[in-house]
Amino acid sequence: MAAGVYGALMLLDDAFAALFSVAIWLAGGVLLHDFVLGPLAVAAGRLTPRLPSATRAPVVVAVIVLTAITLLAIPVLGRFGVSPGNPTLLDRNYWAGWSGIVALLAIGVILASVVRARRGHGVDPGR
Repeated sequence: MAAGVYGALMLLDDAFAALFSVAIWLAGGVLLHDFVLGPLAVAAGRLTPRLPSATRAPVVVAVIVLTAITLLAIPVLGRFGVSPGNPTLLDRNYWAGWSGIVALLAIGVILASVVRARRGHGVDPGR
């Protein structure tokens, strides 16, 4: 509660500029969700019928998670905001971290697919 009150006070300190900045970030999040994440989730769901049924749900989840993480990581992956005068900004190999997340998602898809197939989720009743 105290953190919320503090945040509200900080927001109202420089009211117009802060509210405008918050509005832009909120609108950007909605637009990214509605015009990037939403259609990608639908496309992933439509393209998975060629996969075994035990693999479909894990692949769709991985695509949605990877898209959300990639959208959040664009500023650091593109190194936007790097300053030659401050070497501590963006001082890591963010591509290696992102690649690690991709690898973990791939392992998660494989493990989830195996578990789902063993539990009988891989059998299509119509076949």
